[in-house]
Amino acid sequence: MSVEAKQFKNALKLWASGVTVVTTQGRDNQPRGMTATAFSSVSLEPPQILVCLNQATDTGAALLESRRFAVNILNSAQEDVSNQFAGSTTQEQRFASIAWQAGENGAPILSEALAVLECRVVQQVQAGSHWVIIGEVDSVVCREGDPLLYYHSAYRTVATQG
Repeated sequence: MSVEAKQFKNALKLWASGVTVVTTQGRDNQPRGMTATAFSSVSLEPPQILVCLNQATDTGAALLESRRFAVNILNSAQEDVSNQFAGSTTQEQRFASIAWQAGENGAPILSEALAVLECRVVQQVQAGSHWVIIGEVDSVVCREGDPLLYYHSAYRTVATQG
C-alpha cells in the first residue's frame, strides 16, 4: 500500500532540516550547484555523508561525472543564496552574485557558508527519481554562526536561549 504524493509531502514538511548548496565542477570547468535539504552524515570512520539529487538536474550529472563535490551548509543569513540555487536560474546566474572559490578538489566553495565538506563519490544508488550519493569527506571548513533551517515550507532560524 502506497501513500499519495500529497500525504508524503505533508509528512515531510514536519521534518526540520538544514539547508545546503551542493556544488561541483562541470566538464567545461564551469561551476554547478543546487540547493539540497536531503543531506546526512553516514559514517565517522571513514567520514562519509550522503546527499540526494534529482536525476534530471545538470548539477547531479556533473557531480557523477567529476566524482568530486562540496556540501556548503548555509548560515541563517543565506536565504537568498538558497533561493538562488533552488530556482530556475541558469548556473551562471547562480554563481554570479555570490563570493566563492574553487576548493581543494575543484568544487566551488561558498565563501560565507557556515561549513563546507569537500567530498569524493564512493557510492551512488538510484532511488526513484533521485541519486543517493555517498561521499567520503576529504576536507572540512567550519565558521561561526547559526544554520539556516527549513521547516513547514518556510525558512527558520535557531531560537537562542536568553
